[in-house]
Amino acid sequence: MTKVAVWCRHKEDNVIGIGPHIPWRISSDFKRFRRITEGQCLVAGQTTYESFPNRTLPNRKIAVLTFDTDYEVSDPENHFVVCDVKLLKDFEEDLYISGGASIYKLFMTGGAKLMPDIIVDSMYTGELNPELKGSKVDITPCIDIMNKQYRQVSKDYEQDGVVTTVHVKKGDFVEQSVLKRIIQAIEAGEE
Repeated sequence: MTKVAVWCRHKEDNVIGIGPHIPWRISSDFKRFRRITEGQCLVAGQTTYESFPNRTLPNRKIAVLTFDTDYEVSDPENHFVVCDVKLLKDFEEDLYISGGASIYKLFMTGGAKLMPDIIVDSMYTGELNPELKGSKVDITPCIDIMNKQYRQVSKDYEQDGVVTTVHVKKGDFVEQSVLKRIIQAIEAGEE
């Protein structure tokens, strides 16, 4: 199993949301996320899961991390509830960690068996939507860990004010077929 964290953060302050909203709307960012995660198993917190259109994303399995043991998913055939992240340590399929901030932090600080093998780090360089109200949600602790324990293995890919780079854990073997598929998904957006 390979664990991949996929996020898009604001370059200036590592903000990924304001309240429950993404504070920018960049079509190519959503398309890149779709290409990277299509056909994969996502891990999302309950709030992030509920932000997906119709509580689903086509052609993906979704593990919903929640404390609510009675939580009902929208597609029981492809989505499932996980109440203890430790159950994902030995999961057989690759996992694409898709947020929110508490889920990223849980994996980044949860010990070697939970830490992502690969990070797709996208940084939005524009302005945050000033009309959104609510608390800013940032992933600064995750970025600090990434900067210390990971190394960049791709060039900078820039599209529509979003710079994307791929990082791997220092000293660890990374499944090359997964890494290659991710890079190809990112590069497909440049065409």
